[in-house]
Parts: sequence; C-alpha cells; structure tokens
Amino acid sequence: MDKVRIGVVVSEFNREITFPMLGNAKKQAKKMDAIITYVCYVPGSYDMPVIVQELLKKKDVDAAVTLGAVIKGETNHDEIVAENAARLIADLSVKHSKPVALGITGPNMSFKQAKDRSEIVPIRAVISAVNMATRIKKIREENSRLVGKLKIIG
Repeated sequence: MDKVRIGVVVSEFNREITFPMLGNAKKQAKKMDAIITYVCYVPGSYDMPVIVQELLKKKDVDAAVTLGAVIKGETNHDEIVAENAARLIADLSVKHSKPVALGITGPNMSFKQAKDRSEIVPIRAVISAVNMATRIKKIREENSRLVGKLKIIG
C-alpha cells in the first residue's frame, strides 16, 4: 500500500503550544512512514475549516490533521470556537470522504493544561489520520474486488 499523504493545518494563535505540536506530528508521521505533503498556517482554530477544505480537494492528500490550542478565557468564547471548528471540520471529512483528525486541545483548558497535552494530542491525531486513511483505502480496494461479501477492515 502507498504511503499515507497528510495535509496539516496549524493555528498560529497560541504558537507556544501549536508549533511544538507540529514538531510532534512530524515525528509521528515519520515513525508511521507517512508523508506530510502540506503544512498550512491559519490565524486560529476557528479559521481552519476553509483551509482543510482546500487540502481535502488535493489529489496528494489522503487525510488532514488539525493542530490548535483553544484556551479558556473570561467568557465562553473558547467553547464557541472549539465547537464550531470541530463541527465544520467533521462535516468536511464526510463531504470529501477523507479523514480529518482533530488535534485541537480545549475548550475549557488553561494554558498549562493545553501545553501539557501538546505532545500526546498531535501524536494521536496523526495515528488517527493514518489509520483511517489506510482503512478507507482498504475498503475501496475490497469494494472493487469483493462486492457483496462481508469483511471486517481494521
């Protein structure tokens, strides 16, 4: 099977957290023998869906990974940002039939909590993106050869 090609979208907001997240995502992709074909920066997590959509249209992108940190402030703005970004990103995944892994910490997290998760969240996001893209490829290959037969892909 070909290597999984990933487009990564990184929030510039809270870059003290998100830029190291990108480094961790790159390490995990290399470890899994996946290729990061694009790294795109956006002002914040709320801005991600439009760039995710453009990446999912690319033939050299099998999956996307989003990396962001939504920090709790004095209002519930963090909840609005995180919920809307997550919903739109999930919708794009279904629309384009390509996985998009949510590597966004928050909402309701302090800066320290988000920083503490800056290693594990991008690792899990890359694992998810690679595994889902691989399973989708298998399903598509199986569908072309084994129409009507039950097969568990995992």
